[in-house]
Amino acid sequence: MKKEIRVKINGETYSMDIDPRMLLVEFLRETLGLTGTKVGCGMGECGSCTVIVNGEAINSCLTLAVDVHGKEVMTIEGLYRVANKLHPIQESFINNGAIQCGFCTPGMILAAKALLDSTPNPSITEIKGAIAGNICRCTGYKKIIESISHAISPEYNICHKD
Repeated sequence: MKKEIRVKINGETYSMDIDPRMLLVEFLRETLGLTGTKVGCGMGECGSCTVIVNGEAINSCLTLAVDVHGKEVMTIEGLYRVANKLHPIQESFINNGAIQCGFCTPGMILAAKALLDSTPNPSITEIKGAIAGNICRCTGYKKIIESISHAISPEYNICHKD
């Protein structure tokens, strides 16, 4: 039996009937074609499936799509759509060498965005805490942490919500 879902994703409203057992990551990738959200461990351990729901970074592999009914979801694709250009956090990741294989990058960037939206000037400890649920096997985290920290500088000017 299908269940109706109505959700705003990256600023666009979707309304459709879905299997109530469908995970949010499956809905995003398979139904909507938003493949920037990655599937890693499928157990909420790696963070590659991180999206932002009503301002909070969550694991979409642990969330049923029906649980976001009536909510707002942002995926990595949504960051670009806001201004038709890379988000300052994305620019900082590129400019500071925080991307290697790129698999963890969407989840890291969205975890960072959720943090910076709620805490405009986080400490290094807060940055580390925000990305603690995201695993990177390439960079060793140093450049990722530096990139997030650098993204709050006046050059990028993201000490406010988009």
